[in-house]
Amino acid sequence: MSSYYKPDRNPNWNYGGERFRLSRSKISLFLDCPRCFYIDNKLGTARPPGYPFALNSAVDALFKKEFDAHRANGTRHPLMEQYDVDAVPFDDPRMDGWRDSLRGGVVYKHKSGFTVCGGVDDVWVKPNGELIVVDYKATSKDEKIEALDKAWHDGYKRQMEIYQWLFRQNDFKVSDTGYFVYANASKDRKAFDGVLEFEVTLVPYKGDDSWVEGAIQNIHVCLESETIPTASEDCDHCRYREAARKKLLAHATKGTEKKKDKQETLGL
Repeated sequence: MSSYYKPDRNPNWNYGGERFRLSRSKISLFLDCPRCFYIDNKLGTARPPGYPFALNSAVDALFKKEFDAHRANGTRHPLMEQYDVDAVPFDDPRMDGWRDSLRGGVVYKHKSGFTVCGGVDDVWVKPNGELIVVDYKATSKDEKIEALDKAWHDGYKRQMEIYQWLFRQNDFKVSDTGYFVYANASKDRKAFDGVLEFEVTLVPYKGDDSWVEGAIQNIHVCLESETIPTASEDCDHCRYREAARKKLLAHATKGTEKKKDKQETLGL
């Protein structure tokens, strides 16, 4: 049995369990596919997880070290100066906790009873006290990363907006504009030579978290219901389950018919 994927979660972590939390990733899952969300959080079987990207984690860790050095000194990072962002990394004793998604990250107890939470990459602060939510991203694309203009960027935007909403619920002033610190690995070098070169860009995004409250209410209705939601039309996981179910049923029926024919031939 695989030690990586366990299809049956401890019920304490399911909806109604004492350790259930509505994380940023669970909200995103609900928006992607209510059925997968329900199977995960009500029935206790999550989608098989993807393997972690160690290179992305390494880039995140190095970015955090860079910005933490400026956080300790109260100075602007060169990227902030390059893009004329009037802010410094926010120096707050809760920063490590906000970053740690395993410990909950930024936490808010919602009126629905949900503990809503999410781990943020970084937070900067303006001279007027407004917080800026920041997310680190690593990729390797041929073009320079200057805008969130691809369909799959919608998930990144929702991620940013949920973090902005969480900080606002914790009574912080939050700037509508957040930033994605994008590290884009170059593939133009003649040889690898044990070195990856990254072009780092700062991509602004003006968030709108007005949808979050409604989504949480819809999630509450979903989890309180005994009816399994319909699948999202573009959910590959649900399409796979349905296709596999049909083929397994067809195969089982075919096998039963063959067995019946053989019994009739033998006069049984």
